[in-house]
Amino acid sequence: MNNEQLIAFRRELHRHPEPAFAEVGTAARVEASLVGLPVTVISGVAASDLSRVINLPTKDTLATWADLAVGSGVRPERAAYFRDNGTALIVDLAGDRAGPTWGLRVDMDALPMLESSALGHYPADEGFNSSVAAMHACGHDVHTTVGVGLLHRLSDRGFAGSLRVLFQPAEEGVRGAQTMIDARALDGIDHMLAIHVAGGMPFGEVVGSFTGGMATRKLLVNFSGRASHAAGMPEAGRNALIAASTAAIGIMGIPRFSTADTRVNVGTLLAGDGVNIVPAAATMTCEARATDDEVVEEVTARIREIVAGASLAQGVEHDVAIMGQSATISPDEEMIDLLVNAFSKHPKVGKVHRTQTFAGSDDANLMIRHVQLHGGIGAYLMVGASSPGPHHSATFDADERTIQLAVDVLETLLREHP
Repeated sequence: MNNEQLIAFRRELHRHPEPAFAEVGTAARVEASLVGLPVTVISGVAASDLSRVINLPTKDTLATWADLAVGSGVRPERAAYFRDNGTALIVDLAGDRAGPTWGLRVDMDALPMLESSALGHYPADEGFNSSVAAMHACGHDVHTTVGVGLLHRLSDRGFAGSLRVLFQPAEEGVRGAQTMIDARALDGIDHMLAIHVAGGMPFGEVVGSFTGGMATRKLLVNFSGRASHAAGMPEAGRNALIAASTAAIGIMGIPRFSTADTRVNVGTLLAGDGVNIVPAAATMTCEARATDDEVVEEVTARIREIVAGASLAQGVEHDVAIMGQSATISPDEEMIDLLVNAFSKHPKVGKVHRTQTFAGSDDANLMIRHVQLHGGIGAYLMVGASSPGPHHSATFDADERTIQLAVDVLETLLREHP
């Protein structure tokens, strides 16, 4: 694919965004874009183990997104395959001589929000903005396109070692990376990279790697009580809503830590059937974040204790499950050196930051850490994208020149590494 074809591919992804674990059309388009290349494509359970995922999309939800994919031009049999077998893809490309195994994580999912259709929003002006209840408001369409572009660029196999591109579902909510780790997709990788566009950074400005970030745990909490008449026999009930509410207030009262920056949040609380019924069930979602991995474990443990105490006080049962998670990132200096060197050779790169602290959470960090724990090295590069609106907003957009810049830099990195 040349640059114009990559831009067209990115626009097709942007026009047809899909949320976490429902990236049916996206996966099919990636697969179709690689036909004829000397690659091995792995999908299904060999690419992503979904057995431990909490709150996967329902069959009806997946069917809806699969139907939309078919309506947008995806072959029905491929839409059905990714609907039924998961959307992750592993794509392997062997070089022409011995060398390290490179890994590149690119995420595919969109956010469940509506995109701006206002005059002046570039995707709307050019006719490729989303018209469904999802939007690529964080640049994952660009990341996916970079992965496809790199595979095309290196298809002559003129590099040492091999490349494994991991097309990951469900980065939003930090749920997808662990499913690929559990499927052993990261085993054997020596050099692990992830890439992200930075909307608030101008095009031509780049970062060798994120550092820090926030480890997080996303929790689903269920409370099970007993219904009864709220006036006729209130003492017979076991109020799950009161337990959940007590827990929510307790969670928000967890003290901050002197050794790390921490965040807690209760995001949703659903309970009850009627005004005159003691609520028998309640469901809450909450999260803990910290700039230290041990601290996030401590905060999570305190959340569990608060939930247990609130449940005991109201005589209800409870269970707590982790929906998503990520770790902090400590990139390797050797890898940053390689990236900075590759950036320095690109004519469109104006300013290079060696590192930059990351304030959010991204589960690519789990992949990088997995490789590091097994003797490899890793980093998370960032490319300025000059977005007119912030990430996760209806007016986010990425300068499409970032696609070629990122592919160029990654190509240089792999071709010049001994």
